[in-house]
Amino acid sequence: MKAKVNGTELYYEVTGKEGAPWLVLSHSLACTVRMWDPQVAAFKDRYRILNYDMRGHGQSAAPQGPYTLDMLAHDVFGLMKELKIERAAYMGLSIGGMIGQTLALRQTKLFDKMVLADTSHAQPPEAIKQWEERIKLAQTKGMKPLVPSTMERWFTPSFRESPPARKIAELIANTPVAGYVGCGQAIMKLNTTARLKEIKLPVLAIAGEQDPSAPGTRHIGENVPGARLVMIPQAAHISNVEQAATFNQALRDFL
Repeated sequence: MKAKVNGTELYYEVTGKEGAPWLVLSHSLACTVRMWDPQVAAFKDRYRILNYDMRGHGQSAAPQGPYTLDMLAHDVFGLMKELKIERAAYMGLSIGGMIGQTLALRQTKLFDKMVLADTSHAQPPEAIKQWEERIKLAQTKGMKPLVPSTMERWFTPSFRESPPARKIAELIANTPVAGYVGCGQAIMKLNTTARLKEIKLPVLAIAGEQDPSAPGTRHIGENVPGARLVMIPQAAHISNVEQAATFNQALRDFL
């Protein structure tokens, strides 16, 4: 289904029991709702799940950027308002976790729990340089040249050629350039480091041990008051796919 929200059109899927507690899912950069298939399958019997394609991704509109994390957070807020969701648990991975932090600092009454997966709280100068290079490559040559290096960061070598990983590779290749660039520009401005202590929600910080962003997730888990930290062995950035059973157990324990 689609809804006009915050000046754009967003695609979303609702699954699970009517009347059950809401769970909102926000995917990684260069992915879509399909990234969350293992979690939707595992939790649709106990949650009403809102799974959406981020601005610039999947079946949502891809307006020219730059985007901001505030804008992307407002997309979530607008979609929840459209669907009359008064309160929900939220789970975001990578940029989805950055959006989650932004929401937690601005819309505390909307959420009762928050999962921040494989994400970070700031972008150091070397990371910003990498983003500039990736954005330039996408703008000049499209998304396909970005697939190999992205897969190297996102999955461990033994998992990289598996069918679930190959599906993610297809999502990366098919991401609209405008969406990748717009969201990349939003990521470059991430800086919640000094405000993590202001987050008052119960937080699960969870990441694959081999994820390049694992130190950032660990920092969140150690600096948000009362947060729970879970590190998943034999997983990299898209830990919810690579180690779905372990990820789901941690999620079940937290929720």
